Amino acid sequence: MRQEWTVGLMTGTVLDGNIDVALLRSDGESIAEFGPWTLAPYPDGLRPLLVETLAQAADWGFSGEEPAIFAEAEARVTEAQSEAVARFLDEVGLPRAEVAAIGFHGQTVLHRAPTPGRKGRTRQLGDGADMARRLGITVVNDFRSADMAAGGQGAPLAAIYHAALLKRADAGPETAVLNLGGVANITWVDADGVPHAFDTGPANAPLNDWIGRKGLGGMDRDGRIAATGRVDEARLARLFEHPYLAAPYPKSLDRNDFTSAMADGLSDADGAATLTAFTAGAVDRALARLPRRPQRLVLCGGGRHNPVMRREIAERARVEVLMSEDLGWRGDAVEAECFALLAARTLRALPISFPTTTGVARALGGGVVHAAPAYLQAGAR
Repeated sequence: MRQEWTVGLMTGTVLDGNIDVALLRSDGESIAEFGPWTLAPYPDGLRPLLVETLAQAADWGFSGEEPAIFAEAEARVTEAQSEAVARFLDEVGLPRAEVAAIGFHGQTVLHRAPTPGRKGRTRQLGDGADMARRLGITVVNDFRSADMAAGGQGAPLAAIYHAALLKRADAGPETAVLNLGGVANITWVDADGVPHAFDTGPANAPLNDWIGRKGLGGMDRDGRIAATGRVDEARLARLFEHPYLAAPYPKSLDRNDFTSAMADGLSDADGAATLTAFTAGAVDRALARLPRRPQRLVLCGGGRHNPVMRREIAERARVEVLMSEDLGWRGDAVEAECFALLAARTLRALPISFPTTTGVARALGGGVVHAAPAYLQAGAR
């Protein structure tokens, strides 16, 4: 198949203030070339708007009409990410006509996993048609809805990209990929090349929310606060009784399924330490769910920058922990690269979710394609 450039966009539920933008050249199956990437800061006012949007989404809970704030946030997200792509392509000197598509994940505001007798639902804010008009480039978005309509979890979708990365690194079943975003998700590929994936539990969301609640900033940067605290092991043992951790996969989470309230009543530092340890212990229990327990985890996502979280994962999950960069990957770009690959797969009608990743009955395509108007494509530069 022809190898083409696609752009991937990602803004996670952790709300770190950045739009992840990455170029990838691929045929939707193998990775031909990693292109440039950047973290583009949110424009002024967008993060507070998204914080309020997520709060209203949690109150809404898919019941009744969508909150009015969704329309404002969707327009702002689309505008901000369109402008980020335009600046990025200008800076790297790639004409828009040479970009086959943009994989526009959008901003997840609510995710409800399926339960017996009830299909799941998910909502990402982002107007793919508007972005295509703004940029004169084909846009693929709404990657999760088809999977959930078919009874799948709608997440995680990164498995097929993680599998391509592992194959490129010639890594076998002894190695898995752990993404530490707002929620943590793992991908393990069996000896037959079949990807297995699911959300292990929380990663940064409860910890960041705890730090924010205490007026200590937006995150526990470098794990400095947790490093001065003590883990409440008795509380941790009770938290590990949560039924999600023992449930078989496929399974998925919303960022609010595990919250900072898990640390209520603890000191600032002890709360940070306990929430960090809970993320690690959830990973340990996730590894036990796999058909074969990997001995090595390659970390990507923002949580890998936290040395306390890395140490806790290594100790509590009893694994060797590697940084993405140890294998030549760009750990902060992996999720954006993933949606660049998924856009390429959608253009070629290749599946993006599988029975062992989201629980659909058969491998399934996804993503909605918004072709740029012909007159814009002709004039793209």
